[in-house]
Amino acid sequence: MNLNEVETMKAISELMSLTGKAAIVTGGAKGIGYGISYRLAEAGASVLIADIDTPAADKTVAEFTAKGWKAAAVTTDVSSEDDVEAMTRKCRELFGSIDILVNNAGIYPARPIAQMNEADFEKVMHVNLRSVFLTTKHVSEVMKAVGKGGNIINITSIDVLHPSMVGLAHYDASKQGVWGFTKNSALELAPHHIWVNAIAPGGVNTPGIEAMQQGQKPPAGVDPKQQIEAFLAGIPMRRMGEPDDIGKVALFLASDMASYMTGSQIVVDGGVLLT
Repeated sequence: MNLNEVETMKAISELMSLTGKAAIVTGGAKGIGYGISYRLAEAGASVLIADIDTPAADKTVAEFTAKGWKAAAVTTDVSSEDDVEAMTRKCRELFGSIDILVNNAGIYPARPIAQMNEADFEKVMHVNLRSVFLTTKHVSEVMKAVGKGGNIINITSIDVLHPSMVGLAHYDASKQGVWGFTKNSALELAPHHIWVNAIAPGGVNTPGIEAMQQGQKPPAGVDPKQQIEAFLAGIPMRRMGEPDDIGKVALFLASDMASYMTGSQIVVDGGVLLT
């Protein structure tokens, strides 16, 4: 590195700043999506929270705007192309461009293959995988038209690398698809200065996880508390992740800190894959 390169290096505050950028976060009202939306908005981005849960999205927007951050909400079923097109138009109308897309929306209804029907499988595929195709297609066209490049961040799962439990075969298949789509779209979009990366979370405390746990009755003789303790014992850090653990990594990928990364996947799991 020569002296001229050192003199032109950006300060950390500038590298992490998203001021003047516009972001879409699907499923951005709660859980991991909320953690991501929070960090992007805090860093200066104008954030469009696209969520099927309208009251939750409106509540999050009210919280952000009360802090002086720029945010708006749009009711979106990410598996619907009409809704995705409307979401894309709204972001450009409100904020002038789309610089960051986070494909976070997803579902994970636990169901063994023997009890799974075609509708169950297709719903997970449409929400988790088809949506990533639709949003990437429409948002990347805007990014190309604006000509500033952009960042697309897809939320996969550690299940892409190792299955976590029985009952998630459809979920695991969808997330494997998202990872494959991430790599190939990164290759296609790189000439347009659009970087595409993924985050693979491990166990994270979210309303969705809580609802899934409450909806499952433990078998006779099984102590739920002991189950949780055994699960945590398998995590080297001895704790579940929090939405902000994913939000901070999303901020890194959305910022100039990750300026030489595309087609990559960052595992954020407390070390569970080590075991």
